[in-house]
Amino acid sequence: MNKEYAVGLDIGGTHITAAVIDMAEMKVMDFSVHKETFDSNMPVNEVMDVWEKAIRTSFENSKVEKTSGLAVCMPGPFDYTNGICWIKEQSKYEHFYGLNVRDLFQDKLDLSVDFPILFENDAVCFGKGEVFKDSDNLSKKVMAITLGTGLGACFIDKGISISTGDLVPTDGEIYNLPYKEGMAEDFVSARGLLAGYFALSGKNVNNGLELFNLAKTGDAMAIKTFEQMGEDLAAIVIPWLEKFEADSFIIGGKIANASEFFLPSFNAKIKEAGLEITVFISTDNEVAALLGAASMLYKA
Repeated sequence: MNKEYAVGLDIGGTHITAAVIDMAEMKVMDFSVHKETFDSNMPVNEVMDVWEKAIRTSFENSKVEKTSGLAVCMPGPFDYTNGICWIKEQSKYEHFYGLNVRDLFQDKLDLSVDFPILFENDAVCFGKGEVFKDSDNLSKKVMAITLGTGLGACFIDKGISISTGDLVPTDGEIYNLPYKEGMAEDFVSARGLLAGYFALSGKNVNNGLELFNLAKTGDAMAIKTFEQMGEDLAAIVIPWLEKFEADSFIIGGKIANASEFFLPSFNAKIKEAGLEITVFISTDNEVAALLGAASMLYKA
Protein backbone atom coordinates (compact mmCIF):
# COMPACT_ATOMS: atom_id res chain seq x y z
CA MET A 1 0.00 0.00 0.00
CA ASN A 2 1.40 3.38 -0.98
CA LYS A 3 1.84 5.90 1.77
CA GLU A 4 0.03 9.21 1.58
CA TYR A 5 1.62 12.52 2.43
CA ALA A 6 0.24 16.01 2.85
CA VAL A 7 1.79 19.44 3.17
CA GLY A 8 0.91 21.22 6.38
CA LEU A 9 1.27 25.01 6.66
CA ASP A 10 1.31 27.11 9.80
CA ILE A 11 0.82 30.71 8.68
CA GLY A 12 1.06 33.63 11.08
CA GLY A 13 1.38 37.36 10.81
CA THR A 14 5.14 37.26 10.33
CA HIS A 15 6.03 33.69 9.37
CA ILE A 16 5.10 30.57 7.46
CA THR A 17 6.22 27.08 8.47
CA ALA A 18 5.78 24.23 6.00
CA ALA A 19 6.25 20.51 6.56
CA VAL A 20 5.36 17.25 4.88
CA ILE A 21 3.20 14.99 7.05
CA ASP A 22 3.12 11.20 6.90
CA MET A 23 -0.65 10.69 6.98
CA ALA A 24 -0.51 7.05 8.05
CA GLU A 25 1.56 7.72 11.15
CA MET A 26 0.54 11.36 11.57
CA LYS A 27 4.09 12.56 12.01
CA VAL A 28 6.25 15.27 10.49
CA MET A 29 8.73 13.94 7.95
CA ASP A 30 12.40 14.33 8.84
CA PHE A 31 14.13 17.37 7.32
CA SER A 32 10.87 18.67 5.80
CA VAL A 33 10.21 21.52 8.22
CA HIS A 34 11.01 24.84 6.55
CA LYS A 35 10.29 28.32 7.90
CA GLU A 36 10.29 31.72 6.26
CA THR A 37 9.74 35.10 7.90
CA PHE A 38 8.12 37.94 6.00
CA ASP A 39 6.01 41.08 6.24
CA SER A 40 2.41 40.03 5.66
CA ASN A 41 1.54 43.58 4.57
CA MET A 42 3.65 43.22 1.43
CA PRO A 43 1.76 43.05 -1.90
CA VAL A 44 -0.14 39.78 -2.36
CA ASN A 45 2.13 38.46 -5.11
CA GLU A 46 5.22 38.98 -2.91
CA VAL A 47 3.63 37.17 0.01
CA MET A 48 2.65 34.31 -2.30
CA ASP A 49 6.26 34.09 -3.52
CA VAL A 50 7.38 33.50 0.06
CA TRP A 51 4.66 30.91 0.63
CA GLU A 52 5.58 29.08 -2.57
CA LYS A 53 9.26 29.00 -1.57
CA ALA A 54 8.40 27.51 1.82
CA ILE A 55 6.18 24.82 0.30
CA ARG A 56 8.56 23.82 -2.49
CA THR A 57 11.58 23.75 -0.16
CA SER A 58 9.73 21.56 2.33
CA PHE A 59 8.58 19.18 -0.40
CA GLU A 60 12.06 18.89 -1.90
CA ASN A 61 13.69 18.28 1.49
CA SER A 62 11.18 15.57 2.37
CA LYS A 63 12.24 13.42 -0.61
CA VAL A 64 8.66 12.20 -1.10
CA GLU A 65 7.38 11.86 -4.66
CA LYS A 66 3.96 13.44 -4.31
CA THR A 67 1.48 14.82 -1.81
CA SER A 68 -2.28 14.35 -1.65
CA GLY A 69 -3.40 17.58 -0.03
CA LEU A 70 -2.56 20.95 1.45
CA ALA A 71 -3.71 21.74 5.01
CA VAL A 72 -3.41 25.37 6.07
CA CYS A 73 -3.55 27.00 9.52
CA MET A 74 -4.60 30.63 9.05
CA PRO A 75 -5.42 33.38 11.53
CA GLY A 76 -8.94 34.79 11.47
CA PRO A 77 -11.28 36.26 10.61
CA PHE A 78 -11.32 33.88 7.67
CA ASP A 79 -13.97 31.86 5.81
CA TYR A 80 -12.33 28.49 6.37
CA THR A 81 -14.84 26.55 4.26
CA ASN A 82 -14.49 28.71 1.16
CA GLY A 83 -10.93 29.92 1.71
CA ILE A 84 -11.67 33.64 1.79
CA CYS A 85 -9.63 36.04 3.92
CA TRP A 86 -11.54 38.60 5.99
CA ILE A 87 -8.62 39.94 8.03
CA LYS A 88 -8.96 43.69 8.34
CA GLU A 89 -7.38 46.39 10.50
CA GLN A 90 -5.21 43.91 12.41
CA SER A 91 -1.80 45.11 11.23
CA LYS A 92 -1.41 42.04 9.02
CA TYR A 93 -2.51 40.82 5.56
CA GLU A 94 -3.83 44.26 4.65
CA HIS A 95 -3.98 43.36 0.94
CA PHE A 96 -5.66 39.96 1.36
CA TYR A 97 -9.07 41.20 2.50
CA GLY A 98 -11.81 39.55 0.43
CA LEU A 99 -9.43 37.36 -1.59
CA ASN A 100 -9.89 33.63 -2.14
CA VAL A 101 -6.66 32.15 -0.77
CA ARG A 102 -7.53 28.69 -2.13
CA ASP A 103 -7.50 30.15 -5.63
CA LEU A 104 -4.21 31.90 -4.91
CA PHE A 105 -2.63 28.59 -3.90
CA GLN A 106 -4.04 26.80 -6.95
CA ASP A 107 -2.66 29.44 -9.29
CA LYS A 108 0.72 29.78 -7.61
CA LEU A 109 1.38 26.05 -7.29
CA ASP A 110 -0.39 25.06 -10.54
CA LEU A 111 -2.76 22.71 -8.71
CA SER A 112 -5.89 21.15 -10.15
CA VAL A 113 -9.26 22.36 -8.86
CA ASP A 114 -9.89 18.97 -7.23
CA PHE A 115 -6.61 18.95 -5.26
CA PRO A 116 -7.65 19.20 -1.58
CA ILE A 117 -6.76 22.54 0.00
CA LEU A 118 -8.29 22.82 3.46
CA PHE A 119 -8.16 25.71 5.92
CA GLU A 120 -8.60 25.93 9.65
CA ASN A 121 -8.10 28.55 12.32
CA ASP A 122 -4.49 28.58 13.50
CA ALA A 123 -5.48 28.31 17.15
CA VAL A 124 -7.81 25.38 16.41
CA CYS A 125 -4.98 23.61 14.57
CA PHE A 126 -2.69 24.21 17.52
CA GLY A 127 -5.29 22.95 19.99
CA LYS A 128 -6.13 19.86 17.95
CA GLY A 129 -2.44 19.08 17.57
CA GLU A 130 -1.89 19.35 21.31
CA VAL A 131 -4.85 17.07 21.95
CA PHE A 132 -3.57 14.62 19.35
CA LYS A 133 -0.15 14.54 21.05
CA ASP A 134 -1.62 13.58 24.44
CA SER A 135 -4.32 10.95 24.18
CA ASP A 136 -5.50 11.75 27.71
CA ASN A 137 -6.86 15.03 26.33
CA LEU A 138 -9.28 13.12 24.09
CA SER A 139 -11.50 12.59 27.13
CA LYS A 140 -11.25 16.18 28.38
CA LYS A 141 -12.41 19.69 27.73
CA VAL A 142 -9.48 21.81 26.58
CA MET A 143 -9.19 25.53 25.93
CA ALA A 144 -6.09 26.49 23.96
CA ILE A 145 -4.81 29.91 22.95
CA THR A 146 -2.04 31.25 20.75
CA LEU A 147 -0.20 34.41 21.77
CA GLY A 148 1.57 36.25 18.98
CA THR A 149 0.73 39.05 16.56
CA GLY A 150 -2.85 38.23 17.52
CA LEU A 151 -4.80 36.33 20.18
CA GLY A 152 -6.20 33.05 18.91
CA ALA A 153 -8.36 30.59 20.81
CA CYS A 154 -10.16 27.29 20.51
CA PHE A 155 -12.38 25.12 22.67
CA ILE A 156 -12.10 21.36 22.25
CA ASP A 157 -14.41 18.82 23.86
CA LYS A 158 -13.25 15.21 23.55
CA GLY A 159 -11.22 16.03 20.46
CA ILE A 160 -13.95 18.04 18.72
CA SER A 161 -13.65 21.80 18.17
CA ILE A 162 -16.62 23.71 19.60
CA SER A 163 -17.36 27.13 18.10
CA THR A 164 -21.10 27.55 18.68
CA GLY A 165 -23.42 27.48 21.66
CA ASP A 166 -23.66 29.21 25.02
CA LEU A 167 -20.51 27.63 26.47
CA VAL A 168 -18.09 29.41 24.12
CA PRO A 169 -17.85 32.95 22.70
CA THR A 170 -19.07 33.66 19.17
CA ASP A 171 -17.19 31.48 16.67
CA GLY A 172 -14.97 30.30 19.54
CA GLU A 173 -12.97 33.54 19.21
CA ILE A 174 -11.74 35.69 22.10
CA TYR A 175 -9.58 38.26 20.28
CA ASN A 176 -12.55 40.58 19.74
CA LEU A 177 -14.15 40.30 23.18
CA PRO A 178 -14.78 43.74 24.71
CA TYR A 179 -12.06 44.51 27.24
CA LYS A 180 -11.24 47.76 29.04
CA GLU A 181 -11.46 50.58 26.49
CA GLY A 182 -11.03 48.28 23.49
CA MET A 183 -10.98 44.56 22.79
CA ALA A 184 -8.96 41.66 24.16
CA GLU A 185 -6.34 41.59 21.41
CA ASP A 186 -5.50 45.26 22.02
CA PHE A 187 -4.00 44.19 25.33
CA VAL A 188 -2.99 40.55 24.92
CA SER A 189 -0.86 40.36 21.77
CA ALA A 190 2.46 41.64 20.49
CA ARG A 191 1.03 45.09 19.84
CA GLY A 192 -0.60 45.06 23.26
CA LEU A 193 2.77 44.40 24.87
CA LEU A 194 4.45 47.19 22.93
CA ALA A 195 1.69 49.63 23.83
CA GLY A 196 1.83 48.52 27.46
CA TYR A 197 5.56 49.07 27.66
CA PHE A 198 5.25 52.51 26.11
CA ALA A 199 2.52 53.45 28.58
CA LEU A 200 4.76 52.47 31.50
CA SER A 201 8.14 53.68 30.26
CA GLY A 202 7.49 56.23 27.54
CA LYS A 203 9.84 54.21 25.34
CA ASN A 204 9.18 52.40 22.07
CA VAL A 205 10.49 48.91 21.30
CA ASN A 206 10.36 47.30 17.88
CA ASN A 207 8.86 43.89 18.69
CA GLY A 208 8.01 41.35 21.33
CA LEU A 209 11.42 39.70 21.18
CA GLU A 210 13.12 42.98 22.00
CA LEU A 211 10.79 43.43 24.96
CA PHE A 212 11.47 39.86 26.11
CA ASN A 213 15.22 40.50 25.96
CA LEU A 214 14.76 43.65 28.05
CA ALA A 215 12.87 41.62 30.64
CA LYS A 216 15.64 39.02 30.65
CA THR A 217 18.16 41.75 31.49
CA GLY A 218 16.04 42.88 34.43
CA ASP A 219 14.25 45.89 32.94
CA ALA A 220 11.59 46.52 35.58
CA MET A 221 9.13 48.15 33.16
CA ALA A 222 9.45 45.27 30.69
CA ILE A 223 8.83 42.73 33.44
CA LYS A 224 5.83 44.72 34.66
CA THR A 225 4.45 44.81 31.12
CA PHE A 226 4.47 41.01 30.89
CA GLU A 227 2.98 40.69 34.37
CA GLN A 228 0.16 43.03 33.38
CA MET A 229 -0.47 40.97 30.25
CA GLY A 230 -0.77 37.86 32.41
CA GLU A 231 -3.40 39.56 34.53
CA ASP A 232 -5.25 40.81 31.45
CA LEU A 233 -5.19 37.35 29.89
CA ALA A 234 -6.64 35.83 33.05
CA ALA A 235 -9.42 38.43 33.19
CA ILE A 236 -10.33 37.67 29.58
CA VAL A 237 -10.33 33.85 29.74
CA ILE A 238 -11.59 33.09 33.27
CA PRO A 239 -15.29 33.62 32.41
CA TRP A 240 -14.98 31.20 29.48
CA LEU A 241 -12.91 28.65 31.36
CA GLU A 242 -15.74 28.61 33.87
CA LYS A 243 -18.56 28.42 31.29
CA PHE A 244 -16.85 25.74 29.23
CA GLU A 245 -15.83 23.86 32.41
CA ALA A 246 -12.38 23.35 30.93
CA ASP A 247 -10.08 20.73 32.41
CA SER A 248 -6.95 22.10 30.76
CA PHE A 249 -5.70 25.45 29.47
CA ILE A 250 -2.87 25.33 26.93
CA ILE A 251 -0.84 28.39 25.95
CA GLY A 252 1.10 28.48 22.69
CA GLY A 253 2.43 31.01 20.20
CA LYS A 254 5.64 32.98 20.14
CA ILE A 255 4.85 34.99 23.25
CA ALA A 256 4.49 31.74 25.20
CA ASN A 257 8.30 31.69 25.20
CA ALA A 258 8.13 34.56 27.70
CA SER A 259 5.94 32.58 30.11
CA GLU A 260 8.42 33.01 32.97
CA PHE A 261 7.34 36.65 33.09
CA PHE A 262 3.56 36.43 32.60
CA LEU A 263 2.58 32.98 33.88
CA PRO A 264 2.98 33.71 37.62
CA SER A 265 0.57 36.67 37.50
CA PHE A 266 -1.81 34.64 35.30
CA ASN A 267 -1.78 31.68 37.68
CA ALA A 268 -2.33 33.97 40.66
CA LYS A 269 -5.55 35.26 39.11
CA ILE A 270 -6.66 31.72 38.26
CA LYS A 271 -6.12 30.75 41.89
CA GLU A 272 -8.01 33.82 43.11
CA ALA A 273 -10.95 32.77 40.93
CA GLY A 274 -10.96 29.35 42.59
CA LEU A 275 -10.47 27.48 39.32
CA GLU A 276 -8.99 24.00 39.43
CA ILE A 277 -7.50 23.65 35.99
CA THR A 278 -4.26 22.38 34.51
CA VAL A 279 -2.31 25.20 32.86
CA PHE A 280 0.69 24.46 30.71
CA ILE A 281 2.88 25.99 28.06
CA SER A 282 3.36 24.23 24.73
CA THR A 283 6.99 23.63 23.86
CA ASP A 284 6.51 22.86 20.17
CA ASN A 285 3.76 25.13 18.90
CA GLU A 286 4.54 24.66 15.23
CA VAL A 287 4.61 20.86 15.26
CA ALA A 288 1.28 20.86 17.10
CA ALA A 289 -0.25 23.27 14.56
CA LEU A 290 1.06 21.26 11.60
CA LEU A 291 -0.32 17.99 12.96
CA GLY A 292 -3.61 19.68 13.78
CA ALA A 293 -3.83 20.96 10.22
CA ALA A 294 -3.03 17.56 8.74
CA SER A 295 -5.77 15.98 10.86
CA MET A 296 -8.30 17.74 8.59
CA LEU A 297 -7.10 15.62 5.68
CA TYR A 298 -6.77 12.54 7.83
CA LYS A 299 -10.51 12.64 8.52
CA ALA A 300 -11.47 13.62 5.00
